[in-house]
Amino acid sequence: MNNNNNDYINNDIYPEWASYTLGVFICLKCSGIHRNLPELSRVKSLQMGHWEETQVKFLAQHGNLVARGTYEALVPAYYYQPNQADCQVLREQWIRAKYERQEFSSPEQKLPYSNGQREGTLWKRGRDQAQYHPCRFLLSERDSCLKYFSKQDSREPKMTIQVDRINANFQPEKTGQAHGLQLTFLQDNRTRNLFVYHPDGKEIVDWFNSIRFVQLHYLKVAFPKARDDELRDRLTCSFLKEGYMEKRGPGRRWFTLDRRRLMYFKDPLDAFAKGEVFIGSREHGYDIRRGLPPGVPQGHGTWQHGLTLVTPDRHYLFACEMESEQNDWFSTFSRVIEKPMTPQDHASEHKGIRLSHVGGHSLNPHFTDEVTEAQRS
Repeated sequence: MNNNNNDYINNDIYPEWASYTLGVFICLKCSGIHRNLPELSRVKSLQMGHWEETQVKFLAQHGNLVARGTYEALVPAYYYQPNQADCQVLREQWIRAKYERQEFSSPEQKLPYSNGQREGTLWKRGRDQAQYHPCRFLLSERDSCLKYFSKQDSREPKMTIQVDRINANFQPEKTGQAHGLQLTFLQDNRTRNLFVYHPDGKEIVDWFNSIRFVQLHYLKVAFPKARDDELRDRLTCSFLKEGYMEKRGPGRRWFTLDRRRLMYFKDPLDAFAKGEVFIGSREHGYDIRRGLPPGVPQGHGTWQHGLTLVTPDRHYLFACEMESEQNDWFSTFSRVIEKPMTPQDHASEHKGIRLSHVGGHSLNPHFTDEVTEAQRS
């Protein structure tokens, strides 16, 4: 059976399963989701399943390319199409949207995340506690903002967030919620996190795609000559990397690399970043090096695998627990640094400089302290 032009989510490996009722090849992860749709999809292993001749012919006559022409004919530019690395709720709702609800098969289909406004309840994690509380959220295309209200009957919002400043990432492992969503944004010149969830998987994914819809509308107004595919990369995107590293001063911290902004937190679920630094391109004086500068012990903490992030102003020193983590961070930093900066990146760089000096003191004093020590060595 030929599986050329297939769009199974795990594109890096040969598919191990297929749906003999839909006529598509699927990966192992998605086969479990298809099993939960028995009225629509029946699956078998390509290697271990017994295939009847009629089933083989049906699969040969259809395949993923034909299925895409039917079930993905009208996928909007803003709709997030998950990949193999994405979480269960994103993959499940993508499959259900295509085959169960057939949201992208007919131009008459009304999409629940494209009407320009969304209002409802999301459970929000308390800033200084682990409990989640129901809050009312309002997303407005007209105002290009997301508002949340601490109480269902509140008349004034607790916070108003401009959509062009929002990044949204599903974080089930970090939050301990299968449908957990992290909203990261700039508020009063500081990076802020909100952690929310909804018990219904469709509802939280619809919120996620509604945010992307409003973001695309905002960008199309700001850049009327740009194509949708050009603007899509500026919508919400997955963090490039997250994890613990040691840094001089406070010790182990949680780091998040969001596009070109590296942030660190005392705890992965902190509401505010303790510090952040912009990472530009090599041609603008940025670099990443394995190890630490001469005179600085390679194991300046308890972890031994050092990294030196070079910026035009100073050096930032980190250490990883495992060599594999050092390699992953080095590769990720390298990809960012090798990529040319866009005009929007330059604007973010200048904003990042202002972020370091709010209210007369540094938002990242430990970054500054470690730089001073590095320069002395």
